[in-house]
Amino acid sequence: MLAEYLEVIEAIGLNLFFAFIFIFIGLSIHDVMKKNDVPKMGQIVVYFVLVLGCVGFIAKGVIQFIWESQGVG
Repeated sequence: MLAEYLEVIEAIGLNLFFAFIFIFIGLSIHDVMKKNDVPKMGQIVVYFVLVLGCVGFIAKGVIQFIWESQGVG
């Protein structure tokens, strides 16, 4: 049974790994900005770029899922 779902388990594990990496990157960026007294506008720009990266990664996953379910990829 495990061999049948190995690909699904790997995909879920990889997505969780990337989610934790994004969280740790966000926490480390937050810590560095607080220690260096970055202005609010700079913080907003940095968080906006980080969120755009996360959204792009999620959009890539959704597009890949849709294409694979339709037999394109």
